[in-house]
Amino acid sequence: MASTQESSLHFFVFYLFFIPTILYLFHTLIFHKLTIGNEQIRIKRNPNLPLRFNYDGTFKILQIADMHYANGKMTRCKDVLASEFEYCSDLNTTLFVKRMIEAEKPDFIAFTGDNIFGQSTADAAESLVGAFGPAMQSKLPWAAVLGNHDQESTMTREELMSFISLMDYSVSQVNPLGGVVSDIDGFGNYNLEVYGAPGSNLFNTSILNLFFLDSGDRAIVDGRRSYGWIKESQLQWLRSISEIFRFRKQDQDHDNPLGSISAPPALAFFHIPIPEVRDLWFKEYVGQYLEAVACSSYNSGVLKTLVSMEDVKAVFLGHDHLNDFCGVIDGIWFCYGGGSGYHAYGRIGWQRRARVISVELDQGKNSWLGVRRIKTWKRLDDSILSKIDEQILWDL
Repeated sequence: MASTQESSLHFFVFYLFFIPTILYLFHTLIFHKLTIGNEQIRIKRNPNLPLRFNYDGTFKILQIADMHYANGKMTRCKDVLASEFEYCSDLNTTLFVKRMIEAEKPDFIAFTGDNIFGQSTADAAESLVGAFGPAMQSKLPWAAVLGNHDQESTMTREELMSFISLMDYSVSQVNPLGGVVSDIDGFGNYNLEVYGAPGSNLFNTSILNLFFLDSGDRAIVDGRRSYGWIKESQLQWLRSISEIFRFRKQDQDHDNPLGSISAPPALAFFHIPIPEVRDLWFKEYVGQYLEAVACSSYNSGVLKTLVSMEDVKAVFLGHDHLNDFCGVIDGIWFCYGGGSGYHAYGRIGWQRRARVISVELDQGKNSWLGVRRIKTWKRLDDSILSKIDEQILWDL
């Protein structure tokens, strides 16, 4: 009998001390520090959503094009002065993006492709973290599309967009979530809605749309190597989204301040320009046109689709680093971001640059209304972040 009681006591003591110890170890060493290899797993940090205009009726976007980020401080710069070369690396790109964020205080950052330069990149995931580091550190919402060089390292285009969508404060998507088009070409086709200002009658209404499209990488056209293009499935998706917002507008109250607008205005972001951009050489444009437009030799009808939709007011491109101009084609502005990255090709004496897009609301008698004006300008990576080529793209 005594032996049984003694065994029970030993078991009770074992249970009393062993189980709490196991729970403590699990909580401190496992639950909070789950690892794959040596990397700690943690939940993605999300920005405050939805995207929204500010109290002052503005929404500012910083466009960063063609960072061509590779291996951080080990990566050499291209096309810089001989006196700058020894100390120039990807970190110069990082510093420029940080300075732009601090100077402009944008509400949103849009990366328009060739975010990393796959041919120089040892590990795509590590390079993505370096490239988007300033955006994540700022805690601002940001989104990206792919260019033609991003996938040339250790990740496919689908893997790249999946990884980007899971990064801190990213609102990027691999492809549309649900919607009317389930089978769509490419990776990185999605739209983001921007809502009205706090305290306004349109606080719960989407009044600006941001379209992101995958313009592809390389392709063969008629036996010749060319660049990719936006496919018909993507254009079908664009048209469907535009129709959704048009029907939504029709269901609004008759006294809605947006009543005179067929659909909320929209901006589009993709990497490779469409063929019609070449024609701007013969027209008026604002900025510099210093290299031939590198586009697909196949015209998939993007311009025709955008014109028919009637809501896209401006398109923002990357790809050609020495072009930073804006020009109008059939009523739609097409604007280059200009090269931002120091590992990207450029021209000695040509400062890296980035574009800013400022969207302003109309002022009603007692409340902010819908979008009134869209403006843009660029800043150069010089000692004072020189502001150049300020212009109005659209005015109601």
